[in-house]
Amino acid sequence: MTTSPAPTWDVIVIGAGIGGLVTASQLAAKGAKVLVLERYLIPGGSGGSFKREGYTFDVGASMIFGFGEKGHTNLLTRALADVGQHCATVPDPAQLEYHLPGGLNVAVDRDYERFLADLTALFPHEAQGIRAFYDACWQVFRCLDAMPLLSLEDPAYLAKVFFRAPLACLGLARWLPVNVGDVARKHISDPALLKFIDMECFCWSVMPADLTPMINAGMVFSDRHAGGINYPQGGVGVIAEKLVAGLESHGGAIRYKARVTKVVIDNGAAVGVQLASGETIRARRVVSNATRWDTFAGSPGSEGAVAQPLVDAAHTPAAETTWRRRYKPSPSFLSLHLGIDAAVVPEGFHCHHLLLERWEEMEAEQGVVFVSMPTLLDPGLAPAGRHILHSFTPSSMEPWQGLSPGAYRAKKQADADRLIERLEAILPGLKGAIRHREVGTPRSHRRFLGRMGGSYGPIPALRLPGLLPMPFNRTGITGLYAVGDSCFPGQGLNAVAFSGFACAHRIGADLGLNPWRLPA
Repeated sequence: MTTSPAPTWDVIVIGAGIGGLVTASQLAAKGAKVLVLERYLIPGGSGGSFKREGYTFDVGASMIFGFGEKGHTNLLTRALADVGQHCATVPDPAQLEYHLPGGLNVAVDRDYERFLADLTALFPHEAQGIRAFYDACWQVFRCLDAMPLLSLEDPAYLAKVFFRAPLACLGLARWLPVNVGDVARKHISDPALLKFIDMECFCWSVMPADLTPMINAGMVFSDRHAGGINYPQGGVGVIAEKLVAGLESHGGAIRYKARVTKVVIDNGAAVGVQLASGETIRARRVVSNATRWDTFAGSPGSEGAVAQPLVDAAHTPAAETTWRRRYKPSPSFLSLHLGIDAAVVPEGFHCHHLLLERWEEMEAEQGVVFVSMPTLLDPGLAPAGRHILHSFTPSSMEPWQGLSPGAYRAKKQADADRLIERLEAILPGLKGAIRHREVGTPRSHRRFLGRMGGSYGPIPALRLPGLLPMPFNRTGITGLYAVGDSCFPGQGLNAVAFSGFACAHRIGADLGLNPWRLPA
């Protein structure tokens, strides 16, 4: 074993997901010496990209928020700019098109009034309620957009931001304990429209409206019209690549194929990490971009228990047991990455789609189908005359466990074929147009992303008061912080970027690195 004799780094960040990279690059910009340790070959995690036979595929979703030009919710724009980087983007004219039971089809237009008009045409008797509900979402968004989004754990920040925008702060506090379902039912009574609101939430939170915090909905349902959905040229992985470039230009470093197996704890404080190679690296602060389940030990045999978490049971804070009672892992995904003939794609086809044949299947295994075709926005991601089609559907780890190699291959083939048949409903002729095919399962997500069960992130195990129970970045161990979708405010690239800004600000306050003034 090789050991650094003294802390050679101010901060070590475990994992190069977007949350970890925003934390690292923000701290480097403040003057901290930062090292990112990534177990895989490329940065980004589920926000990365990979190349196959002339195609550039996004690992996860390509519906990207956070690239607006105004306000404070454009967190990806801001994160890149803070380290001297910029990402060219292509605006998407619609967030996505829904294909739902009973012929309920609607595209969410980038223009807010156009979207309201399209939805009202389907539910004319709910015209007033539709506007009241989505206008309430705008109230939340305006509160968020009026203030720089940093650490809610820093009293100095809270005092400064309250002095700058007192009404926005008070408004935000009002919405923190509220879930979407309560607001929707206050304004809307039509059961079909309420199911549509459920799906509006599920498409990014994988939860129905009753379990989705209003803070998150306010961000998503409004920012898609304010900053809009903007696709990064070159693929989603470019975001991570540019954050790494910004990190390095400010004196930080990243090591790939560096799997952390343990957070080193001395006298109750995190003082470094140990790698699978046996090497120990010391730092003044440690940040885990792993999931909460991969970071802390759980009860043996309990849901979410990991064989070798970063922190052993003896050092795991009692608060983590409470967190595990409140939250459970969401499913992983069955993913299809296809290269298809462009001729099969009709004129005017939207980049993003969501398909569900029966409402009863919304939360079922492989129920909802998500589709993205980023080459409609950036044709250079595929060879000439071809498109990328990325489709994914929620799938739990359990059906994929305990299979022989042959049975695993057969299930991959059968489940992928069934998914392609369902996609024929919106793309007739798809099966015969496929020229390249990659299939990922929950086991693939666990292997390549290092996430317990390949999970998309935590979802409430019971009805909770909005975002109030969601943990922030500090943990119960001195010197150890968490960042990513297991922290406030949850899942999604812009949300984990928020978490990264907050984590970097909290550590900056602890190390005395933060400027006195708030960002403009």
